[in-house]
Amino acid sequence: MEMKELEFRGINREHLGMYFEELGATLVTDTFPYTYKADEWSGQILSEEEIAFTSVFKVNSVQIRFIAPNDSELEELIKNYRYKTTRIGG
Repeated sequence: MEMKELEFRGINREHLGMYFEELGATLVTDTFPYTYKADEWSGQILSEEEIAFTSVFKVNSVQIRFIAPNDSELEELIKNYRYKTTRIGG
């Protein structure tokens, strides 16, 4: 099994979980680490914390672990997940 951990900032933890579900996973735990399982891969939301850049500017930071059977499937999972997290400014 291959595994990789990434940090996502400024995206609500519930939305990050929803993205796993949109990719075909099912939530199997309801506390940290939130675990999502699909047929060939799984993902975990490990932690969430608030980061303060200034006294006014604060964002959340969420640690996520991706697990897949091999490197190519892991990279495909991460690519698809990152596509879901893309934000277009306006």
